Amino acid sequence: MIEELKQKLGEEVEKLQYELNVTLPNEIRKAVELGDLRENSEYKAALERQQFVRARLGQLRERLSKLSSIDPTQIPRDRAGLGSKVVVEDQKTGQRETYHLVFGDALEFEEGHVTMASPIGRALLGHGVGDVAFLRLPSNVRQLKVVELKTIHETEGRDR
Repeated sequence: MIEELKQKLGEEVEKLQYELNVTLPNEIRKAVELGDLRENSEYKAALERQQFVRARLGQLRERLSKLSSIDPTQIPRDRAGLGSKVVVEDQKTGQRETYHLVFGDALEFEEGHVTMASPIGRALLGHGVGDVAFLRLPSNVRQLKVVELKTIHETEGRDR
């Protein structure tokens, strides 16, 4: 999961780097050739895109740096953490729900994916099978019992 995310972010960095170093300079050069820069919408659009690309590259590089510093051996094997699939049962309704704990800036969220920083993610983090997590909502407090847990170690081992 971590390596897969690093690869996706790395691919986006490469695309944006190409855009920043090749595509946008060509667009800016063509816009400058058109003349008066004060009323040149192509020039302004290219400069705005250039600013956006630079900002996004900064975000991606920071995220890649954080990902590189994650030590998978520090992720618990018996408790919910990054990459865990957690099946919970609502103690009040008996309804079962499945959540996958992911990074806050995952590129593509699928159904059931929650970030570890979200209220449900924070409530589940660190809980094991049989534990009850308390999810505080504005109107009430949900009690969610962890009935099944697959950690990142089990899911990554299965993928290989």
